[in-house]
Amino acid sequence: MTDKGFQRRAETVAELLRSRILSGELADGALLPKEDELRELFPVSKPTFREAMRILESEHLVTVRRGNAGGAVVHRPSARHVAYTLGLVMAAERVTIDHVAAALREIEPACAALCALRRDRKRAVLPELRRIHARYLDSIDHLVEVVGWSRTFHEALVALCGNDPLIVTAGALEQLWSTHEKGWASRIAESDPVHMSERTAAGDVHQQIIDLIDAGDADAVRRVAAEHLAHAQRTPTPANGAVRVDPSILR
Repeated sequence: MTDKGFQRRAETVAELLRSRILSGELADGALLPKEDELRELFPVSKPTFREAMRILESEHLVTVRRGNAGGAVVHRPSARHVAYTLGLVMAAERVTIDHVAAALREIEPACAALCALRRDRKRAVLPELRRIHARYLDSIDHLVEVVGWSRTFHEALVALCGNDPLIVTAGALEQLWSTHEKGWASRIAESDPVHMSERTAAGDVHQQIIDLIDAGDADAVRRVAAEHLAHAQRTPTPANGAVRVDPSILR
């Protein structure tokens, strides 16, 4: 068999398995059947099958575990996977983290406005935002924890906006910024320069955003979210804005 034929067969098997993962037929976190069972469904050589698995693993759709307790774990694509790929492109283009922050200042308020426009927001949006906000208030004395819950709140404004393309693309940017901000919080936790008044003020704005979404006031929530995000991004952003996007921190 030619190298081209070998690769084509492997890509065919990978495509068949990929379609089952994307359709949900193979659930996130599930184990693929054993290799022998799959090769009965896909009658190809062992090297061809393993190349197909390598393709899927490179796409982060499976994780192959070696050894007696081995197998392949299924992973449905997520914003984190997109963020890693996007981070690679940004790193190649020498994009700095302040450019990610600027993009979010444009996109996240639009997502918050879409949350306010959802007819089902009282059922599909507000309970989750209130749950996250309660955890933020519970952890307000601990910098790393409160930053984590703050980022979860901002990520939820995107994840709950109801627009799938925005959820994927903006969600990837959120992942890049969240990893940066959480890393900053961990590094400075001992000196802890973020005063309690700032954390309380941020929590108050989160509550205001929740109230505006509840009221369905898309214009007001867009404005408040934009102002809040611009203020919240100041602390972890380097003064010179020259820190480049590093996709390795997402792995």
